[in-house]
Amino acid sequence: MSISKEIESRTIRIKLVDGTQINGQVNIKRDPSYDRLSDLVATNREPFLVVFKAHVYEQGLDNPAKIPTVFVNKSHILWAIPDETQK
Repeated sequence: MSISKEIESRTIRIKLVDGTQINGQVNIKRDPSYDRLSDLVATNREPFLVVFKAHVYEQGLDNPAKIPTVFVNKSHILWAIPDETQK
């Protein structure tokens, strides 16, 4: 299996079951069969979603934490939405 070295990033907004919200970028060019955010989030091939350039909003905190890379366990995702302003 050949893994692409290219990155095609998309902005995603995620809410976790504990109320934490994460906004950041994900690479949808992980595998030839991935070409949509929903493919990346819904697949069970990888248990973690890698989010980079992330802003993490935790309950009770006024300012988000800026984190270069966050590994999100997909089983903790309540919802995920794409940034609709992207083409």
